[in-house]
Amino acid sequence: MHTKYNTPTLLSRTFSVDMKTAAATTLFTSDKHRKTVITSIVIHGQTASLAGGTVYKFGVYFRADGTVDLSGSTATTNVIVLHQGDDNALATIVPQSTAVVMTVTTGSTLACTATIDVFGYLI
Repeated sequence: MHTKYNTPTLLSRTFSVDMKTAAATTLFTSDKHRKTVITSIVIHGQTASLAGGTVYKFGVYFRADGTVDLSGSTATTNVIVLHQGDDNALATIVPQSTAVVMTVTTGSTLACTATIDVFGYLI
């Protein structure tokens, strides 16, 4: 059995995600035959400060679509690790063939892109 079925692993890596402009970006689409549990999201490689970036959401499949404030990440060397269980937020299992999307509502003040990794496992 593949490790994606047994333990959290890297499910996707999305490069050059716009962290400023109010928009939606697909980060991961679940397998057409399996459901998925998202365990964490890692944001790294930001090209500028995320100051001002106070409203990011990852949908009902991660932290129950709760708002994430990334404005404290002001150095390009920062790595942000978001865990599923933080803030006691419940999430929904990602159904087959379903996209996990990050939505920027209030993005960074400066133009900024970052790489976003999605970790989880298939069930």
